[in-house]
Amino acid sequence: MTINHKISSDLNISNHQKPNGFQDHCAFRFVKMLRFFADTFFAKRYGHRAVVLETVAAVPGMVGGLLQHLKSLRRMTDDKGWIKTLLDEAENERMHLMAFIEIAKPSKLERLLILIVQGIFFNLFFLLYLISPKTAHRVVGYFEEEAVISYTSYLAEIDAGNHANVSAPEMAIKYWNLPKDATLREMIIAIRSDEMNHRDVNHGFANEFLRS
Repeated sequence: MTINHKISSDLNISNHQKPNGFQDHCAFRFVKMLRFFADTFFAKRYGHRAVVLETVAAVPGMVGGLLQHLKSLRRMTDDKGWIKTLLDEAENERMHLMAFIEIAKPSKLERLLILIVQGIFFNLFFLLYLISPKTAHRVVGYFEEEAVISYTSYLAEIDAGNHANVSAPEMAIKYWNLPKDATLREMIIAIRSDEMNHRDVNHGFANEFLRS
């Protein structure tokens, strides 16, 4: 499984993994709680929401890739491509952040929030992955579901004229191979496609633990 940077029309925007069992329900409720706080703090300031949340979103892939790497070394077994997929995911999420920094300049308060939230989330997710990798991947899957919902709402706000459809940053045009005159809307569609892929990959990883 690899990260696909192309805009895909095959992926189902509303694809939802129904919680199955106690761990899945805990993961789902945890993500919904995070969604509540994000909605409360940012409301419809989607650009600023993206800056903070993409900073956090880049953590799971790096943590998962590290721990899968160590697991492969300890057990002297093949990782089945998990390490590269997770590290690619982390890098892809970082590129989302780089793109949105040029769209929504984070305030000092938001930069402080990033430091606090990232520090807390990194340690919590690291411990969760050590205890239950399945639950950790399910959390990310649900997190990405919410990201898809948020970006879809962002697109609706742009289409309604509530947010300016400015030109996409040059780095975004190069990274996603967008047209030279691409706009914010086209960039968001590309990012949303990435998030749908991360959603499906992480739910797939969680399901692998059910079959093992």
